[in-house]
This record gives sequence, C-alpha cells and structure tokens, in this order.
Amino acid sequence: MAKKEDAIAQQKPENIQGVNIEEEMKHSYIDYAMSVIVGRALPDVRDGFKPVHRRILYGMWEMGLDYNKAYRKSAKIVGEVMGNYHPHGDSAIYDSMVRLAQEWNLRYPLVDGQGNFGSVDGDPPAAMRYTEARLAKIAQEVLADIDKDTVEFGPNYDESREEPLVLPVKIPNLLVNGSSGIAVGMATNIPPHNLGEVVDGLCALIDDPEISIESLMKLIKAPDFPTAGFILGKDGIKDAYRTGRGSLTIQARAEVEEDKRERQRIIVTELPYQVNKAALIETMAELVRDKKIEGIRDLRDESDRDGMRIVVELANGAVAQVVLNQLYKHTNLRTTMGVIMLALVNNQPRVLNLKGLLHYFIEHRKDVIVRRTRFELAKAERRAHILEGYKIALANLDKVIAIIRKSRNTEEAREGLMKAFNLSEIQTNAILELRLQQLTSLERLKIDEEYLGLIKLIEQLKGLLASEKKLLATIKEELAKVKLDYGDVRRTHLAAKAGELNVEDLVADEDVVVTFSHAGYVKRVPASAYKAQKRGGKGVAAMGTREEDFVERLFVASTHDTLLIFTNLGKVYWKRVFEIPEASRAAKGKHLSSLLPLKQEGIAAVFAIKDLNKEKADLVMCTKQGLVKKTALQEYSNPRTAGITAITLTKGDELIGVKMADDKDDMIMATHEGMSIRFPLKEVREIGRTGQGVKGISLEKNDYVVDMVVVNDPKGSLLTICESGYGKRTELVEYRVQGRSGKGLINVKVTDKTGKVIGVKPVTDDDELMLITSGGTMLRMKVSDIKTTGRNTQGVRVIKVREDDRVVAVAQLAAKDEEEGE
Repeated sequence: MAKKEDAIAQQKPENIQGVNIEEEMKHSYIDYAMSVIVGRALPDVRDGFKPVHRRILYGMWEMGLDYNKAYRKSAKIVGEVMGNYHPHGDSAIYDSMVRLAQEWNLRYPLVDGQGNFGSVDGDPPAAMRYTEARLAKIAQEVLADIDKDTVEFGPNYDESREEPLVLPVKIPNLLVNGSSGIAVGMATNIPPHNLGEVVDGLCALIDDPEISIESLMKLIKAPDFPTAGFILGKDGIKDAYRTGRGSLTIQARAEVEEDKRERQRIIVTELPYQVNKAALIETMAELVRDKKIEGIRDLRDESDRDGMRIVVELANGAVAQVVLNQLYKHTNLRTTMGVIMLALVNNQPRVLNLKGLLHYFIEHRKDVIVRRTRFELAKAERRAHILEGYKIALANLDKVIAIIRKSRNTEEAREGLMKAFNLSEIQTNAILELRLQQLTSLERLKIDEEYLGLIKLIEQLKGLLASEKKLLATIKEELAKVKLDYGDVRRTHLAAKAGELNVEDLVADEDVVVTFSHAGYVKRVPASAYKAQKRGGKGVAAMGTREEDFVERLFVASTHDTLLIFTNLGKVYWKRVFEIPEASRAAKGKHLSSLLPLKQEGIAAVFAIKDLNKEKADLVMCTKQGLVKKTALQEYSNPRTAGITAITLTKGDELIGVKMADDKDDMIMATHEGMSIRFPLKEVREIGRTGQGVKGISLEKNDYVVDMVVVNDPKGSLLTICESGYGKRTELVEYRVQGRSGKGLINVKVTDKTGKVIGVKPVTDDDELMLITSGGTMLRMKVSDIKTTGRNTQGVRVIKVREDDRVVAVAQLAAKDEEEGE
C-alpha cells in the first residue's frame, strides 16, 4: 500500500496546489453572489436601471431608433444588443425589452412597441420576428447628452467596444418606474411613482437639504401605479419612506351599479399593480363554483380598447357590499406589496429611505451636468482657438497668401505661418483648410459674430462650473421642463383602512374646480389652472367634450369637503371631493356612473360642506314648478351607497337648486322668462326629508324656475346671466320683499339678443366668476368688471359666444383664489 501511495505522489504534477475546500466554496460563492447583485439583479441608484435594460436602451440609441424614426424589427434589436453588449441569450433580452414597452408594468414606458407585446391578462408577446420597436419619446430624457462625455464608459464583454456604466437620466427613473429583482440573499421591490410629485420632491430637497421626510411626503404622497387602483392606509407608506421597508395594501376600483332591471352588479375598472386579470377572473369563478362565495350569478370580462371592465352580476337578494368584501378577502382584488428600496450605491447594495433615493439622484445630476459643461467648454474653447487663428489670418491676408505661395509644400507653409504669426499647429491647419469663399466680407463678419458668441458661452460655462447655486438651478430648470413635458395626474388614489378615518391627511387641503358635463362626466382641477381675464374675453378651454356633450356645471370646493349630489329626480348621494378624479383642464374626466349608482338621473345640484354632523343649518330646495322646501341639514347626515330621497316630487316636476339658509334670510327665485320673486324664508315651515314643499312662485304658462338665491346680505347685488352671454348686476334693494307664492317682479328684460335667463348669483365687487358655455369654453373674470344697472334692463355682454354656442352655467370663486389664478 505504501508503495502505491509513493507511486502516485511521484506522478503528481508540480503545479497542483492543495486548498481548503470550505474556504474555496465560501470565496467562490461570494464572487458569484456579488456578480449577480452588481451585474444582473439590482438597479443602480443613479439611473434606476439594471445592466440589461441599460444595454437595450443604449443599443437602440446607437441604432438611431428615436421616437420619431421608423420602427425596427425586435429581432434586429435583440441581435444587436446580444452581439455587442449582453451575451446572455436572446429570450432574456427580448423579455426585458417587452417589459419596457408594457404600459401596465411601467408607469412611463421607455420603449414604443408595435405589434403584440402581451397583455394584462398574462398573454405572452408575439415572437420577436413579428414585433417592432423604437424608443419612446420620454427615453430621450434618459439618454440625453450621452454623447457629451457625461457618464463613464467601460469595455463590453469581449472588449471590442465600450458601453455606458450608467445613463445620464434627466428623469428620476428609479422612483417613477420602480424596480424589482431577486439577487442572492437579498431582493429589491421599489414601486413606481408619479413623475410630477417626484420632481416637486427633488426641487424641495434642492431648496432645503435639511427637509424632513414628513415634509417630502406632503409632495410625494404615495406610490402611483400604472394600473391605478387604491392604496389603503398610510402606515405602510410612512414606513417605506422613512426606513426603506414597508408593506402596502393595494385594492381594485370596484363600484356597485344597477342595470335596467334594477339588479345590482359589481363593476371592476382598475386592478392592483401586477395582478393578472385572466387569473383573477378564473379565481373568482372557482370560488363561486366551490360555493366559497355566494350571491354571484354571472361573471364576465367586458374589457376593450377603451379600458378595463370586469362585470360581476349579483343574484337577487345578494348584498353587494358583502359580496365585494368576500372578493377582497379571497381574491387579488386586494393585495399587499412589500416595499424594499434596495439599490446599488457605488456598487454596494444599500436600503435607502425616500430622502436617500432623491439625494443620490441629485448627486448624479450634478456629476452629469458638470461633465457636460466641461465637454461643452472644451469644445467651445477649441472652436474659439481656431477662430482666433482665422482672425489673425484675415487681418494679415496678403502676407498669409504670400507665405503659402512661396512654400514648396504643405509642411513648409505650415511652418512658415506658425513662425510668422506665432500660431499653434491646430490654428495653422485650420487656416490652410480655409476655402476661398470664406475670405469674403460677409464670411469675415460671420466669423467675428461666432467668436463673440463663443466668448459669451465660455464665460457662462465657466460661471456654471464655479457656482454650486447655478448648478442646482440648472438641475431644477431641467426637472421643471421634464415635468411640463411628461407629467400627468395621479392614477392611484388613497383610501382609508377600516377604522382609519383621517385619510384626508394624505390629501392636500386646497381649492379645486369641480366640473360636471351634461353627459355625466366629472373631474376636479386645481383652481390655479385658470387665470383671471377682462370682461368680454374669449376664455380658455375648460373641458374636452364630444360634439353631443357640453359642460353644464362647475363650482369651487376644498378637497376635504363632502359633496351632497342632488339629482333632478329628488335623490341625494354623498362623495368626498378628493374622491373625484383629478384631471387636466382640457380633459373629459370620468363618468359619474362609475362613482355613483345613478338610475338614469340628471344632476340638479351639487352642494359642498365641511361637516354634515356639525353644521347647524337648513337646506332650502327649489323645484322647476316653483315649489320650495326647507329641511334640517342633519337629516341628510347618514350616507348610503344607493342614495336617499331628498324631496318627493310630483309628476313632471324636477329639483333645480339647493342652498343652506336660516329663518333670517330671504329667498329669490328666478325664472327662464326673466321673472323673479323675493320672500322671507321664515314663511316656509320646516318639513321632513321626504316632504314635497310649498309654493314659492306662481308661474305663467311655459315659464319655469331656473335658479334660486338665498339673500343674507342686503348690501349686495344680484348677478343675472343670459344664454347669449349678456349679464347684469342689480342692487338687492331693488328686489322688494313680497309674500310667498306671488307672481313676482321683472328681473331682466329678456330679448332675442340677450337670450333667456340661465342663472342668478348674489355677488360683491370682491368676487370672481367662472362662466361656461355648451362648447366647453370657460371665462374667469372679476365681478367688478360688470357695471351695476337697474332691475328691468338688458345688461352688458360679459362673454363672447358663437351663434351655435350658449352659456350654460355660472359659478363664483372666493376672493382668496385670486392669487392662485393670477
């Protein structure tokens, strides 16, 4: 045996060394883990990309696939990226590129795909030979200035070319698009956010580096998912933003409505982030089949190109809210998302809070702008150096020509010029390459102008490099431009968890303009979106509408107010103002039927109050046929999803107005034909919620009531607006108090020029108005621009309307909104 071991030892090569297997495995595994962490699974905190996504975008940029160029086959893109930068298989590259194009995965998609790129149902994309792609428009902000030495480059996998180690992103991509990945022993899951909110947070951090996370959370309220839905509660958001780790509860948007047979059904229009719609419906069907959820008689998917719509038909007698709660409990209509804000900082994985993520992006932008400025400065100085040589040559043109003519070759001419005029080799070469046409007087003038422009540019660039303040101002300017170009409204809304009553703390308390269209579309827009104009102006577009629709009602309210929405059929519904979808000034908004269970009803009045239970006042209602009713506000303080009866109406009558008042006030009712009546409200007795009311005015044939006013300031005036854009102000003292149910007095002299009356408002000189036409045009103006006239007059033109247009609504703005409007 010993002889055998000796023989083996004699055959052992000298270059084999013994190692400790435990230590070898430890070091090898650590090397592998770090390779996965740095090179595959985790995003860089600066640009928010993993290497594969960075290589795809850079490869497409190299191929010239800008957003305004032609699409290219996905197979070609994948081949280029795989051959040049990412040798890990075509399927990995294609899957990553597809995700960059899916609008339900990325809040702001960076690739513009053409063809089948999959669906929210989990359908796979078509093969890469069938689809085409190019960069999305916002991707130009990701790759901007990459050719100006703004970022570090390193060798690719075979060292045949170089690739960027980070991209010079102008958008805070890590937060706005989020990221997820599983490395070795760690994982990241950063939710997407709203671009406008993140930009506001970055600007606030630049202005105040010591700003608290709580202050940042007032600007960056919560994640904003591409599939919208709701985030329930704020505790998980606070944890994630403070510590980098938290848990979010995300819920679908589901509303209860009734069909023509008055049978209830649940309509799901928005899903939690990354929920597979087809799998969700299959799970629902299994629960119904296994009788784990009862009360569902039909289930179908009515989604189309206009949006998502899952319909859950309920059986007779089923309680909609009970069924919906069961669906929330047993399906992915309500899910949780674990937030781990882990990213690479200097190639080391770190969990960061909200302020940390914003800080590193700002530092990256600083580095990018400094490198870009140095590049542009060097380029400008090189050009200025050449132009200085041109100026010397042009000032001594005859001598320059003589030296060149006497020279036997180019080298001799170069040496002669350098010696004669003390020029550099770069300047001399440029002079020798001058064309004869550049010796004209006009070309000389151009050289002088270019040189002066370069001197100013060089001074500006040096000033930027020397000033931290200017550098930060440049970052803010570029961020503001990105927000202006690509910012949009929040999609994911915030809602309270059970027992959490202060969800409005997550919503800024601000004045908004709430707009209702005739076809039932509703939206809210910040009041600051409109600027005050002079009387007679043309106005600005308030809402985009279809030809058959027009804007019918608008008013100003706080986001924390509660809306009492009264219908023309005498019902009332409840809605918080912050629950109304926010939209841009020209957007159409969302249909009211998706927010309230309306039954072919029109909106008669919308009433905003602070607190239903604390308000000690009466609601005064007015009907089209001249009835008036007074009821205590607290009788409407118990909201129900299906609404309650606000007033009992006779056949053919409609509810047209609701106000808060007390017995000290007077009431003015105005009619379509220009009549009005004023009487004290103490003459109207208080009756119950379901009562009919009493007669307020006696109407002539074919006349009807269009509006009502509660008078509590005898020094004010009454504004009357007519369909053709005419209006007038009349002192309230000219409307004498009469007994209830009389015929009244003439309010305005109605003619073909003025048109019929559409509304009246009590106003003062400090008030502002918003007028809106059926064509969707809005005019914001000061009441003081309308002169005061007598009661029986036509008034003046307050808004220009086309022959086919008409004024449909008038609303008041509080004086405090003036600064926002300006």
